[in-house]
Amino acid sequence: MSPQFDLSQRLQRAWAFSQKLPFGKRVYSRLLGLMVPYTATVSPHVEVFQPGRAEVVIRDKRRLRNHLRSVHAIALANAAELAGNLALIASMPQGMRFIVTGMDLRYLKKARGVIRAVGSCPLPVTEEKQSIVLSVSLIDANRVEVATATITSLVDRLR
Repeated sequence: MSPQFDLSQRLQRAWAFSQKLPFGKRVYSRLLGLMVPYTATVSPHVEVFQPGRAEVVIRDKRRLRNHLRSVHAIALANAAELAGNLALIASMPQGMRFIVTGMDLRYLKKARGVIRAVGSCPLPVTEEKQSIVLSVSLIDANRVEVATATITSLVDRLR
């Protein structure tokens, strides 16, 4: 069994279990940080995790800021990648795996305050090897889009 496949299944099972608990989204977000340590660097809070869609919130903290006193571009990229990957993970049929092969980010304005990364992807229609393009919009608390991301992932059957 591929480690990525196992992680994908564990992430989905943990989400389903955590939603039965008080503060389930908070519990899940902490577990996610333990399962995917680099992701924890932006302290993400997962709000939505369903086929074709995921939403992740990051808060503006001093450790995530750049010299312009806004959220650093790489922190935004981290949130975008997480939202896109979760949308894809929730969409993939069992027995599939993926790897990110490209990412294009466009920074539209300074990101300050709470940032919501909204990831969406088409549901894979076949279990054949294919490229999937994910879209992520990063939106501030005033509902202004501060950045966009396009992520390309190669989806293939587990070997």
